[in-house]
Amino acid sequence: MPVSICGADCAQCPSQAGCGGCAETGGRPFGRACLLAACCRDKAQDLCSQCGGVCGLKAPIIAEFNALGIPGLPEVKDLNALPGAYINLAYPMPGGQAAKMLEDGKVYLGNQLEAGGDRCYGLAADQDVLLVCTYGEGGSDPELILYKKRGY
Repeated sequence: MPVSICGADCAQCPSQAGCGGCAETGGRPFGRACLLAACCRDKAQDLCSQCGGVCGLKAPIIAEFNALGIPGLPEVKDLNALPGAYINLAYPMPGGQAAKMLEDGKVYLGNQLEAGGDRCYGLAADQDVLLVCTYGEGGSDPELILYKKRGY
């Protein structure tokens, strides 16, 4: 089983098969930088379990999601490390094309929240962007609600 730098439980990851291991790849488990691993290295921690595994990244991102004021979006209470390939949905655009907004090889902080009925809210963030969408079962019929640069 891969070993994480940030203390994430790799057994819970939906993309274990494609993971090169966080510790083994220097914080690039899917080929791109993981924001949690980078933060832990910046704080000079071997394993980030001492700081809750997130080096203080979760709280400000949770606050940003909760401050968006999106009608119907439940309060965000937690975020999880999620591989981009698992959450990178293709959103329909006005011209008929579909566009993916995230990068498959990156690791994001995100969550899935009930939107009511058969829909869910999907949340994803990294050091640069916030994304909020809704989708049906298994990621079907995705709708992009918000994609914005983070304010720092």
